[in-house]
Amino acid sequence: MAAGKEIRGKIKSVENTKKITKAMEMVAASKMRKAQDRMRAARPYSDKIRNIASNLADANPEYTHPFLVKQVGAKTVGFIVVTTDKGLCGGLNTNALRIATSKIRELETAGNKIEAVAIGNKGLGFLNRIGAKVVAQAVQIGDTPHLDKLIGPVKVLLDAYQEGRLDAVYLVYTKFINTMKQEPVLEQLLPLADHRMQADKESHAWDYLYEPEAQTVIDELLVRYVEALIYQAVAENLASEQSARMVAMKAASDNAGNVIGELKLVYNKTRQAAITKELSEIVAGAAAV
Repeated sequence: MAAGKEIRGKIKSVENTKKITKAMEMVAASKMRKAQDRMRAARPYSDKIRNIASNLADANPEYTHPFLVKQVGAKTVGFIVVTTDKGLCGGLNTNALRIATSKIRELETAGNKIEAVAIGNKGLGFLNRIGAKVVAQAVQIGDTPHLDKLIGPVKVLLDAYQEGRLDAVYLVYTKFINTMKQEPVLEQLLPLADHRMQADKESHAWDYLYEPEAQTVIDELLVRYVEALIYQAVAENLASEQSARMVAMKAASDNAGNVIGELKLVYNKTRQAAITKELSEIVAGAAAV
């Protein structure tokens, strides 16, 4: 029964693993609701300030903020890569880092250099492995992101763009669609991309009155615009992380249950074979006597 003892040990080991994955699934489900509520609460403000900022270039031509101007000649592009601090969340980080890698390779082929800011341990480790220049980082964000901790590292790239040392800044994160689907996103943060449809531009002529003056208001608004987009990206990524982890841990628990069932079947067959063998030996001994 040495084989039977070994199988019992495997069953016990898988059962312990299943308990862990089940507990992680329940923890992720609990955190997921809070993360989704935080992400949905931030979306209206983020969308509105994005729309207002996208109208500024046409609304006030006498003053143009550096964030609205396309820089040329620097041959350096900035990346803000938002990932998770922990693993066990399926292909969430892999998918986001894949599109980031594709864009980085494309820009490097065109002769550009890359400077990156990593938000999250997984992205930081990946950028270091591929040899990208990491100029700042924000890790161990926790379950509740704080803008004060995020905007400091990101400001390194914003200042570099404002000084003309970067041609563009891209933001990579995972957008929350629903519990079962999360979508990796690569969007241009700077120069300010026009998010409006052409038809909307033709049907609406936007203009604003500024108080105290256009430069002061626009400077402050565009800082808020960048902060809102960074915070929204991190909130979306956290909601996606908890959803992906819950789904991954549920799949792991289900697979552990299947493995336990298969091991128990093998154990029963092995035990039955051993009993049959012993009976055969007893019968053979009795017949010999």
